[in-house]
Amino acid sequence: MKRVDDSKKEWVGRIEPKRETVILYLFPLPLLYVGNHISGLTSTSKLSLPMFTVLRKFTIPLTLLLEIIILGKRYSLGIIVSVFTIILGAFIAAGSDLSFNLEGYTFVLLNDIFTAANGVYTKQKMDPKELGKYGVLFYNAYFMVIPTMLISFSTGDLQQVTDFKHWTNLLFLFQFLLSCFLGFLLMYSTVLCSHYNSALTTSVVGAIKNISIAYIGMLIGGDYIFSILNFVGLNICMAGGLRYSFLTLRDNNKPKQPTDVENTS
Repeated sequence: MKRVDDSKKEWVGRIEPKRETVILYLFPLPLLYVGNHISGLTSTSKLSLPMFTVLRKFTIPLTLLLEIIILGKRYSLGIIVSVFTIILGAFIAAGSDLSFNLEGYTFVLLNDIFTAANGVYTKQKMDPKELGKYGVLFYNAYFMVIPTMLISFSTGDLQQVTDFKHWTNLLFLFQFLLSCFLGFLLMYSTVLCSHYNSALTTSVVGAIKNISIAYIGMLIGGDYIFSILNFVGLNICMAGGLRYSFLTLRDNNKPKQPTDVENTS
């Protein structure tokens, strides 16, 4: 018997969907995808990098709440406490931020909402009998090419791209194509993590990764204003994230209870 890998299994027995059906099936995922990127770029320009990574932690409880409401999941008390430990650290760090920017805080919280909703709906739409993880990744980007171009044209960004003088610079082209490839890897790994785990786990893993950016920003960013409360809050966030990782790995490594065949019958 021939072996079929995971990528081919998703397409076995599936009929190619019509474009209208795909749009209805994916909705509102493409809109959340674009909103996530626009709010993320806007908030990054308004806040210092360490403060941005701290406020992004609010994505985690929003993801937890949406998974309970939309996906019907249930989590143990230990995981919920770990999540709110991360939020406690974020509150402590944000409360001591000496460079408060209301507009930046508003956009980053919108970014949190878009990110949480995007992760949960991505998990919901990755049904192997429908589009699968590869189909969701492809069509989600495909349907937003034209709307993104229109937004770029209306804001003047498209004109700036056409007027850019370094398109013939080989070093720039290499770095540009490399950033595109790395962006694809980031999107693919995020979808893959949500497929095999959960949207909440993906958010927590991203938070643990981003905390290193906060520490680096303290040293070389130049825009970080040090305070004791902010530093303590960052470390509390990190402790909560590590605790969540420990509980999740422990639950996944627990041996499954043997099933009593007679009782099942």
